[in-house]
Amino acid sequence: MSKVDRRVQKSQEAIKNAFIELMSEKNLDQITIKDISDRANVGRRTIYDHYMDKFDLLDRLIEEHINALRKLCESAAELDFKEGNLMWFEYFERNYSFFSTMLTSKGAPVFRSHFLKFVIEELEADVDITKGINKGLNKELVLKFFGAAIVEIVESWFTNGLTEPTHIVAEQVGILLDRNL
Repeated sequence: MSKVDRRVQKSQEAIKNAFIELMSEKNLDQITIKDISDRANVGRRTIYDHYMDKFDLLDRLIEEHINALRKLCESAAELDFKEGNLMWFEYFERNYSFFSTMLTSKGAPVFRSHFLKFVIEELEADVDITKGINKGLNKELVLKFFGAAIVEIVESWFTNGLTEPTHIVAEQVGILLDRNL
């Protein structure tokens, strides 16, 4: 990696971190590009070199984390929900600042809808309404039910509604999914 590439990467990380910090402090509508540039210690032009505006920055941040979760799902395809969930929750823990801000800030509805859509997409292959416990049920209803449950549990975990350690929450959510899907 060249010196220029490292500088670009360092600037982008500073911009992302500044934006996440600002979102934890104030409403998305109140955040300006100047706020982000001041906090990241970069020029406004640098931000515009990488992002169209703060909404593009938010979308790209969300997309980056959803893609990382998608890769985890692909690598965990052979695992049961219990083992796969642990990988997710460990990722949430490593990226606590991003997820806690996204789930507790004024930007939460934007992230929540992206996250819910992703969870439902990932569960789709595991929902079988032709046999077993879910035979005859409406697939869309089953997907929305479990998708909403997972998002709510993750949200509660970040907002301290759940105080159990990461591995316990991940394991128990996995057991519930293995039992019901």
